[in-house]
Amino acid sequence: MSNKKVRNFNCEVVHELVQIYLTEKRSLGLESQRSYFIQCDQEDCQYVEENKLPCPLNLTMFAEELNERRQKAKQRK
Repeated sequence: MSNKKVRNFNCEVVHELVQIYLTEKRSLGLESQRSYFIQCDQEDCQYVEENKLPCPLNLTMFAEELNERRQKAKQRK
């Protein structure tokens, strides 16, 4: 997590303060696709890499960073 913008977040699911960050998952295949999600430091959480309800994490929490990443990707192309 050292090179990611980490934030503290009070998670209602695990009832404690967790660290969260924006990350991406790449699909394998001929055309690699990126999908973004919010990751927390709770590896045992049943919602790891999911962000599905009742998980309170969602992409709007990192909208600014997500826009920055998309802009950088456009510049590389």
